Amino acid sequence: MVNMDNTSKSIFEEGQVLSFNKPLYWTSFDLVNKVRSMLRGSLKIKKIKVGHAGTLDPLASGLMIICTGKATKKIDEFRDLDKEYIATIHLGATTPSFDLETETDKHYPTDQITEKILTDTLNSFLGEQKQLPPMYSAKQIDGKRAYEFARKGIQKDLIPVTVFFREIELLSFNIPEPKIRLVCSKGTYIRAFARDLGEALKSGAHLTALERTAIGSYNVKNAFDIEKFHEYVEQMKPTPVTD
Repeated sequence: MVNMDNTSKSIFEEGQVLSFNKPLYWTSFDLVNKVRSMLRGSLKIKKIKVGHAGTLDPLASGLMIICTGKATKKIDEFRDLDKEYIATIHLGATTPSFDLETETDKHYPTDQITEKILTDTLNSFLGEQKQLPPMYSAKQIDGKRAYEFARKGIQKDLIPVTVFFREIELLSFNIPEPKIRLVCSKGTYIRAFARDLGEALKSGAHLTALERTAIGSYNVKNAFDIEKFHEYVEQMKPTPVTD
Protein backbone atom coordinates (compact mmCIF):
# COMPACT_ATOMS: atom_id res chain seq x y z
CA MET A 1 0.00 0.00 0.00
CA VAL A 2 1.32 3.49 -0.92
CA ASN A 3 0.55 6.49 1.27
CA MET A 4 1.54 10.15 0.87
CA ASP A 5 3.60 12.00 3.46
CA ASN A 6 1.27 14.77 4.72
CA THR A 7 3.84 16.63 6.84
CA SER A 8 4.30 19.50 4.36
CA LYS A 9 0.57 19.83 3.89
CA SER A 10 -0.11 20.04 7.63
CA ILE A 11 2.55 22.76 8.12
CA PHE A 12 0.57 25.18 5.97
CA GLU A 13 -2.80 24.08 7.35
CA GLU A 14 -1.62 24.55 10.94
CA GLY A 15 -0.48 28.01 9.93
CA GLN A 16 2.48 29.78 8.36
CA VAL A 17 3.39 33.50 8.34
CA LEU A 18 5.16 34.20 5.05
CA SER A 19 6.94 37.32 3.80
CA PHE A 20 6.73 38.14 0.09
CA ASN A 21 8.16 40.79 -2.20
CA LYS A 22 5.10 41.75 -4.28
CA PRO A 23 5.98 42.49 -7.90
CA LEU A 24 5.07 45.81 -9.48
CA TYR A 25 1.64 45.82 -11.20
CA TRP A 26 0.35 42.80 -9.26
CA THR A 27 -2.63 43.40 -7.00
CA SER A 28 -2.49 42.10 -3.44
CA PHE A 29 -5.13 39.54 -4.39
CA ASP A 30 -3.02 38.38 -7.35
CA LEU A 31 -0.28 37.42 -4.90
CA VAL A 32 -2.67 35.72 -2.47
CA ASN A 33 -4.27 33.74 -5.30
CA LYS A 34 -0.87 32.70 -6.67
CA VAL A 35 0.26 31.42 -3.26
CA ARG A 36 -3.01 29.54 -2.75
CA SER A 37 -2.74 28.01 -6.23
CA MET A 38 0.81 26.79 -5.56
CA LEU A 39 -0.18 25.17 -2.28
CA ARG A 40 -3.15 23.47 -3.88
CA GLY A 41 -1.22 22.38 -6.94
CA SER A 42 2.10 21.23 -5.47
CA LEU A 43 0.99 20.00 -2.05
CA LYS A 44 -2.50 18.85 -3.07
CA ILE A 45 -4.22 20.88 -0.34
CA LYS A 46 -7.80 21.02 -1.56
CA LYS A 47 -8.92 23.69 0.88
CA ILE A 48 -6.49 26.15 2.46
CA LYS A 49 -7.10 29.58 3.97
CA VAL A 50 -4.73 32.22 2.63
CA GLY A 51 -4.94 35.92 3.49
CA HIS A 52 -2.80 39.03 3.46
CA ALA A 53 -2.07 41.48 6.28
CA GLY A 54 -2.35 44.79 4.44
CA THR A 55 -2.78 45.67 0.79
CA LEU A 56 -0.28 47.21 -1.59
CA ASP A 57 -1.42 49.13 -4.67
CA PRO A 58 -0.56 47.60 -8.06
CA LEU A 59 1.79 50.55 -8.68
CA ALA A 60 3.71 49.72 -5.49
CA SER A 61 6.12 46.86 -4.87
CA GLY A 62 7.62 45.38 -1.76
CA LEU A 63 6.80 43.58 1.43
CA MET A 64 3.53 41.79 2.03
CA ILE A 65 2.79 39.37 4.87
CA ILE A 66 0.67 36.40 3.85
CA CYS A 67 -0.78 33.97 6.38
CA THR A 68 -2.01 30.43 5.76
CA GLY A 69 -4.31 28.10 7.63
CA LYS A 70 -4.82 28.86 11.31
CA ALA A 71 -2.29 31.73 11.14
CA THR A 72 -4.91 33.79 9.27
CA LYS A 73 -6.33 34.53 12.74
CA LYS A 74 -3.22 36.67 13.36
CA ILE A 75 -3.75 38.93 10.34
CA ASP A 76 -5.10 41.87 12.34
CA GLU A 77 -2.00 41.82 14.56
CA PHE A 78 0.24 42.40 11.54
CA ARG A 79 -2.04 45.06 10.09
CA ASP A 80 -1.55 47.13 13.25
CA LEU A 81 2.25 47.23 12.88
CA ASP A 82 4.16 50.27 11.62
CA LYS A 83 5.22 50.24 7.97
CA GLU A 84 8.40 51.50 6.30
CA TYR A 85 8.35 52.81 2.73
CA ILE A 86 10.79 54.20 0.19
CA ALA A 87 8.92 56.77 -1.89
CA THR A 88 9.93 58.66 -5.02
CA ILE A 89 7.86 61.84 -5.31
CA HIS A 90 7.70 64.10 -8.34
CA LEU A 91 7.53 67.75 -7.32
CA GLY A 92 6.04 70.40 -9.59
CA ALA A 93 3.12 68.44 -11.04
CA THR A 94 -0.11 66.86 -9.80
CA THR A 95 -2.36 64.02 -10.92
CA PRO A 96 -5.96 63.35 -9.78
CA SER A 97 -4.93 60.01 -8.21
CA PHE A 98 -1.74 61.46 -6.64
CA ASP A 99 0.29 58.78 -8.45
CA LEU A 100 0.84 57.49 -12.00
CA GLU A 101 -2.59 55.89 -12.36
CA THR A 102 -3.87 59.13 -13.94
CA GLU A 103 -2.34 61.74 -16.22
CA THR A 104 -0.71 64.97 -15.06
CA ASP A 105 -3.28 67.76 -14.77
CA LYS A 106 -1.33 70.77 -13.37
CA HIS A 107 2.25 72.04 -13.27
CA TYR A 108 4.01 74.23 -10.71
CA PRO A 109 7.47 75.81 -10.29
CA THR A 110 10.12 74.04 -8.18
CA ASP A 111 12.99 76.58 -8.33
CA GLN A 112 12.13 77.83 -4.84
CA ILE A 113 12.67 74.40 -3.23
CA THR A 114 16.10 74.03 -1.63
CA GLU A 115 17.34 70.96 0.21
CA LYS A 116 16.90 72.78 3.54
CA ILE A 117 13.33 73.81 2.69
CA LEU A 118 12.48 70.25 1.71
CA THR A 119 14.08 68.77 4.83
CA ASP A 120 12.36 71.26 7.13
CA THR A 121 9.03 70.61 5.44
CA LEU A 122 9.45 66.84 5.77
CA ASN A 123 10.22 67.24 9.48
CA SER A 124 6.99 69.21 9.92
CA PHE A 125 5.06 66.02 9.13
CA LEU A 126 6.59 64.06 12.01
CA GLY A 127 4.16 62.97 14.69
CA GLU A 128 0.38 62.79 14.57
CA GLN A 129 -1.34 64.12 11.46
CA LYS A 130 -4.85 64.30 10.07
CA GLN A 131 -4.76 62.84 6.57
CA LEU A 132 -7.52 62.96 3.97
CA PRO A 133 -7.57 59.62 2.08
CA PRO A 134 -7.36 59.77 -1.72
CA MET A 135 -10.53 59.42 -3.76
CA TYR A 136 -8.60 56.84 -5.79
CA SER A 137 -8.52 54.43 -2.86
CA ALA A 138 -10.38 51.43 -1.48
CA LYS A 139 -12.10 53.46 1.25
CA GLN A 140 -15.79 52.56 1.59
CA ILE A 141 -18.37 55.21 0.67
CA ASP A 142 -22.05 54.25 0.62
CA GLY A 143 -21.14 50.58 0.28
CA LYS A 144 -18.75 51.13 -2.63
CA ARG A 145 -15.03 51.71 -3.00
CA ALA A 146 -14.03 55.35 -3.33
CA TYR A 147 -12.13 54.65 -6.56
CA GLU A 148 -15.37 53.48 -8.21
CA PHE A 149 -16.76 57.00 -7.85
CA ALA A 150 -13.44 58.65 -8.75
CA ARG A 151 -13.12 56.76 -12.03
CA LYS A 152 -16.60 57.94 -13.01
CA GLY A 153 -15.71 61.53 -12.17
CA ILE A 154 -18.05 61.59 -9.15
CA GLN A 155 -16.71 63.57 -6.20
CA LYS A 156 -17.53 62.29 -2.71
CA ASP A 157 -16.57 63.58 0.73
CA LEU A 158 -14.05 61.50 2.65
CA ILE A 159 -13.37 61.84 6.35
CA PRO A 160 -9.80 62.65 7.47
CA VAL A 161 -8.10 59.91 9.49
CA THR A 162 -5.43 60.15 12.18
CA VAL A 163 -2.03 58.81 11.12
CA PHE A 164 1.40 58.97 12.72
CA PHE A 165 4.79 59.52 11.07
CA ARG A 166 7.58 58.16 13.28
CA GLU A 167 10.50 58.71 10.92
CA ILE A 168 10.95 60.71 7.71
CA GLU A 169 14.35 60.80 6.01
CA LEU A 170 15.41 62.50 2.79
CA LEU A 171 17.49 59.87 1.00
CA SER A 172 18.30 61.92 -2.09
CA PHE A 173 17.65 65.54 -3.03
CA ASN A 174 17.14 64.99 -6.72
CA ILE A 175 14.67 67.66 -7.84
CA PRO A 176 12.17 67.15 -9.30
CA GLU A 177 12.11 63.59 -7.89
CA PRO A 178 13.53 63.31 -4.36
CA LYS A 179 13.57 59.90 -2.67
CA ILE A 180 12.19 59.69 0.86
CA ARG A 181 12.10 56.99 3.55
CA LEU A 182 9.06 57.00 5.84
CA VAL A 183 8.03 54.96 8.88
CA CYS A 184 4.36 55.43 9.62
CA SER A 185 1.30 53.96 11.28
CA LYS A 186 -1.28 51.69 9.69
CA GLY A 187 -3.80 53.36 7.42
CA THR A 188 -1.34 55.92 6.06
CA TYR A 189 -1.59 56.68 2.34
CA ILE A 190 1.78 57.61 0.88
CA ARG A 191 -0.02 59.03 -2.17
CA ALA A 192 -1.87 61.39 0.16
CA PHE A 193 1.43 62.27 1.82
CA ALA A 194 2.81 63.20 -1.63
CA ARG A 195 -0.19 65.45 -2.22
CA ASP A 196 0.19 67.10 1.19
CA LEU A 197 3.94 67.54 0.74
CA GLY A 198 3.38 69.32 -2.57
CA GLU A 199 0.84 71.64 -0.97
CA ALA A 200 3.17 72.40 1.95
CA LEU A 201 5.95 73.28 -0.51
CA LYS A 202 3.53 75.45 -2.55
CA SER A 203 4.35 73.21 -5.48
CA GLY A 204 2.19 70.25 -6.45
CA ALA A 205 3.47 66.70 -6.15
CA HIS A 206 2.57 63.11 -6.95
CA LEU A 207 4.00 59.67 -6.21
CA THR A 208 6.01 58.02 -9.00
CA ALA A 209 7.44 54.96 -7.22
CA LEU A 210 6.80 53.20 -3.92
CA GLU A 211 8.38 50.22 -2.18
CA ARG A 212 7.28 48.88 1.20
CA THR A 213 10.47 47.73 2.86
CA ALA A 214 9.33 46.71 6.34
CA ILE A 215 6.30 45.80 8.45
CA GLY A 216 7.23 45.82 12.13
CA SER A 217 10.29 43.56 12.38
CA TYR A 218 9.63 41.91 9.00
CA ASN A 219 11.90 43.16 6.20
CA VAL A 220 11.65 42.81 2.43
CA LYS A 221 15.31 41.67 2.37
CA ASN A 222 14.20 38.38 3.93
CA ALA A 223 11.08 37.92 1.81
CA PHE A 224 10.28 35.34 -0.85
CA ASP A 225 9.86 36.39 -4.42
CA ILE A 226 7.20 34.29 -6.14
CA GLU A 227 9.74 32.18 -8.10
CA LYS A 228 11.70 31.26 -4.95
CA PHE A 229 8.49 30.34 -3.15
CA HIS A 230 7.53 28.07 -6.03
CA GLU A 231 10.89 26.30 -5.72
CA TYR A 232 10.44 26.05 -1.95
CA VAL A 233 6.99 24.48 -2.25
CA GLU A 234 8.11 22.10 -5.00
CA GLN A 235 10.84 20.79 -2.70
CA MET A 236 8.17 20.06 -0.08
CA LYS A 237 6.06 17.86 -2.33
CA PRO A 238 4.85 14.74 -0.53
CA THR A 239 6.91 11.62 -1.31
CA PRO A 240 5.36 8.16 -1.66
CA VAL A 241 5.64 6.01 1.47
CA THR A 242 5.32 2.27 1.00
CA ASP A 243 3.87 0.19 3.83
